[in-house]
Amino acid sequence: MGAAIDYYTYEDYKKWDGDWELVDGRPVAMAPSPMIKHQKIGAKIVTQLSLSISNCPKCEVVYETDYVVDECTVLRPDIALLCDEESDYITKPPKLIVEIVSPSSAKMDEKIKYLIYAEEKVPYFVLVYPDFKKARIFKLVGKSYEKMGDFTNKRFEVEIEGCKASIDFSEIF
Repeated sequence: MGAAIDYYTYEDYKKWDGDWELVDGRPVAMAPSPMIKHQKIGAKIVTQLSLSISNCPKCEVVYETDYVVDECTVLRPDIALLCDEESDYITKPPKLIVEIVSPSSAKMDEKIKYLIYAEEKVPYFVLVYPDFKKARIFKLVGKSYEKMGDFTNKRFEVEIEGCKASIDFSEIF
């Protein structure tokens, strides 16, 4: 009896059906498609970020696009703000990542992705909690994230690549 394969690469990942992420060579099944509340919040954030950087030609906002961290780690952030990306998927650290947290994704978003994004030097990481109408925003300082605050009805604005990216959470929730 042969040993089961327990280590996968991006080449394996590309052949899989369904929605998956790959962390250190291990497949992680994604939950069923996001609920309507999740999608509505995501659409509002994508719209606001896109409009706020509309005069920044080297940057763009993408929704649920593969982020190939390395050969054995592929994540799919809910929303990513990219600058100077030349591929059909994310190949270098985004400037900002937003994860919309649901009970089924909390461990992955708050622990695993949090650490990977910090290791990859993603400057800003936003966790959005639809059920609590709150967002937690983190800024990379050195090698780890520092919490900038909880946002419920405040505007978050940051300069990225000479452009002001913003999300007004009073309009999100």
